[in-house]
Amino acid sequence: MISAPRLSLRDGSTIPQLGIGTYKVPADLTAGLVEGALAAGYRHVDTAALYGNETEVGEGLRASGLDRDEVFVTTKVWNDDQGFDETLRAFDESAARLGLDRVDLYLIHWPIPSADRYVETWKALVRLQQEGRAISIGVSNFAIPHLERLRDETGLLPSVNQVELHPRFPQNELVDWDAENGIVTESWAPLARGGLLDEPVLARIAARYGKTPAQVVVRWHLDRGLVVFPKSVSLGRIRENGEVFDFTLDADDHAAIATLETGERTGRDPSLD
Repeated sequence: MISAPRLSLRDGSTIPQLGIGTYKVPADLTAGLVEGALAAGYRHVDTAALYGNETEVGEGLRASGLDRDEVFVTTKVWNDDQGFDETLRAFDESAARLGLDRVDLYLIHWPIPSADRYVETWKALVRLQQEGRAISIGVSNFAIPHLERLRDETGLLPSVNQVELHPRFPQNELVDWDAENGIVTESWAPLARGGLLDEPVLARIAARYGKTPAQVVVRWHLDRGLVVFPKSVSLGRIRENGEVFDFTLDADDHAAIATLETGERTGRDPSLD
């Protein structure tokens, strides 16, 4: 049974360090994958309004038979719904699709600085947290200047910053800034959308531990103190990705993985929006 440790958040809550991601998981597969992942021991599910599968995530949660308090659920407000009133309405719609009266973590999906609405959106998230509808609040794809603006204009920083992060794009400066300011960093595309799985460096490390390259990369995220949710449409792969709590990487492994850094993203640069 997979049993991930939990990290403390600045608001006093805790978050499971390993979760299941649902980006681009087809709606007709989502409920079964969520139910299966929870049966395997996962306790953290990440979705978003954009993904079009919140309804099915909710179905999977209910089918699992687990108490609501046992599962950490994250969703996100999409760009078109930014703004104070718009965000409050978008949250209601997401909660209804999920079949939940509260979520454990609600995120701003992208800053979209050209629209200049993320500060007002953040204020809406603060309201939702004050009302107990979002237990924790955070952001996704925010760079340091975006975070500094939230702090300077509202006096409040997010509990979580979810960003693209993998060995080719380790985001060291941002991870350090987040940590220094009490923000937990989450990794999306943690396997570089599968682009890392044929790396000889990872294959050599994996062979020494009797693991797969994917498991080595997941362990790399965990060792760095990050929250990680590798995505797959295969329940077998989801279970395999969670079998990473019986080993840790040593300093030589981390040094070898550091050589993979290229600065290459698999997604877009949020600073350019």
